[in-house]
Amino acid sequence: MDKIYDIIRDCTGFNWDKYNINKNWEKHNVTPVESEQVFFNNPFIITADIKHTKVESRYYALGKTDRGRKLFIAFTIRNSKIRVISSRDMSKKERDEYEQHN
Repeated sequence: MDKIYDIIRDCTGFNWDKYNINKNWEKHNVTPVESEQVFFNNPFIITADIKHTKVESRYYALGKTDRGRKLFIAFTIRNSKIRVISSRDMSKKERDEYEQHN
């Protein structure tokens, strides 16, 4: 688990593509700024997403925005940058998991 956090610590920023920005906003009303805030607030939980890892390693994070919105973020790392794939409000099960770490 610590290795995953090391990967995040070594990242130099975010890499957004227009499609994912629009998808996250249209489907879940989540802005890129909110998604990025999750990576800087505690508690912050990262897990390897083995089920969706094919060509590149994928991860998911549970965290909160500066305003306390609890988000689930699916992401990968490309060229030392965090690339958000999907960002949405946490489900009840995810909120319960997140609260256990709080």
